[in-house]
Amino acid sequence: MTDLRIERRPPPLRPGTPAPDFRLQSTPEQRVGPADFLGQPLVLAFYPADWSPVCSDQMVLYQELLPEFRRYNAAIMGISVDSAWCHNAFAQHRNIHFPLLADFEPKGEVSRAYNAYRTGDGYSERALFVINPEGVVHWSYVSPVGVNPGADGILRSLDELASTKVLT
Repeated sequence: MTDLRIERRPPPLRPGTPAPDFRLQSTPEQRVGPADFLGQPLVLAFYPADWSPVCSDQMVLYQELLPEFRRYNAAIMGISVDSAWCHNAFAQHRNIHFPLLADFEPKGEVSRAYNAYRTGDGYSERALFVINPEGVVHWSYVSPVGVNPGADGILRSLDELASTKVLT
């Protein structure tokens, strides 16, 4: 008989929630976290694993859109449960120049804090968060694992943040 239990996951952190702070390895020698980007918008892109076709396409898309993110003064960080060494090789191979953070040990701890960890699978959801300059979740979205979420939602969210900043 097949086991058809479905893992129930809490929704990702909702807008208005203070973004959990953390520091993860971006290289074998360096750690980075949201506190390093206070005062500017921050995009967190959780993804299952380096080297998979969908993850590769997603991270390469964000690399191509770096000038657009910078137009909003936004930083972006990719986060998966792969090691810093794996991220380093992946980033070099795919020409990615934004931090890829290793949520490696304790495995998935940061993903869990953002309700973006797939316990039964052992990796992160394909989840996106835009954190406002004050460190609060402005927008969040979880895409099916096999679907590249693109960047439209991210760019709309950054545009909203830029519009509210002009109005205040």
